[in-house]
Amino acid sequence: MTSKGKTRRMVSVGLCAAAVAAALAAPAQATQQAEETTAGERPAWNLKNTGTDVRFRGLAAVSRRTAWVAGSKGTVLRTADGGRSWRDVSPPGAGGLEFRDIEAFDGRRAVVLAIGEGEASRVLRTDDGGASWSESFRNTDPKAFYDCITFFDNRHGLAMSDPVDGKYRILSTGDGGKSWKVLPSAGMPDALPGEAAFAASGQCLVSSGPKDVWLATGGGATARVLHSSDRGLHWSATHTTIPAGDPARGVFALAFNDRAHGIAVGGDYRPDQTSPSAGAVSGDGGRSWQQAKTPPPAYRSGVTWLPHSRSAALAVGPTGTDLTLDGGRSWRTVDTGSYDTVDCTADFGCWASGEKGRVARLEF
Repeated sequence: MTSKGKTRRMVSVGLCAAAVAAALAAPAQATQQAEETTAGERPAWNLKNTGTDVRFRGLAAVSRRTAWVAGSKGTVLRTADGGRSWRDVSPPGAGGLEFRDIEAFDGRRAVVLAIGEGEASRVLRTDDGGASWSESFRNTDPKAFYDCITFFDNRHGLAMSDPVDGKYRILSTGDGGKSWKVLPSAGMPDALPGEAAFAASGQCLVSSGPKDVWLATGGGATARVLHSSDRGLHWSATHTTIPAGDPARGVFALAFNDRAHGIAVGGDYRPDQTSPSAGAVSGDGGRSWQQAKTPPPAYRSGVTWLPHSRSAALAVGPTGTDLTLDGGRSWRTVDTGSYDTVDCTADFGCWASGEKGRVARLEF
């Protein structure tokens, strides 16, 4: 592609990102000009029929056509046609497992994490679209409870457990999830009393770039974000403005647009409790966090940046979807459907999933 062609493509992508964000932000009763700009329709979640009622807290978007979801009862589904049809590719004999996170490299290769105490925490991998699975890790420590998994590329990844003997435990892989090893804990700061992570959306452990990774916490006196710039060998911890002090409160999800700009969302997951400060932002790689001026109005468990945008992002939770156009400093609700997690791809394949088999794609 020529330099002029690359420039035109970059401008086109940028305009598309701006149009999506603007259309999402438009009032439901759009003006005639806005309707003409978006061909008479606003981008909105379009529910896809998955044929099941399990809860999908694990989601891996590959493109607008391809996505994986993982959830309760050991269920894994995959679509290759934009959600029009779903193939049940659940691992055989996994009905008793609780899948909470899935990472996919493409339509054939994926790694799924099962949570729970002791041997309930497992990692499984497929190279053939879910036709077969191999178990690459089974936890044998009764004190460990794995919550989330992330990959830097198609070979290097990490998984994390709630504190064991006072420190978060980190698993590492260098072969795409085929084998795992526990990293030394010397570079991990002490956990706070009562502190843990939330296996609510597969976003309590996230990465950006080749080496940077962040871990979200709650339950302790304060909600913290831990950061490592060397793939999990050494970590630093920073307090956030999201309230904690209770096992149900803290940071539930993180999203980093690059190694500097991050968003944290969370709150109190109990439906009878309010979450007045459910959002925070960082511009220095998580070394400091500032409370959102207008945070999401309720508990949010998932968050993702819109593709090709440095300022637009979506947050989801049981009571709705919120949009920010200023990097997480202010949010407004754009949908009231229930979702647990959300993920976007470079070709504007934005997906969300949650309870009762709910999976949706952002349609235009």
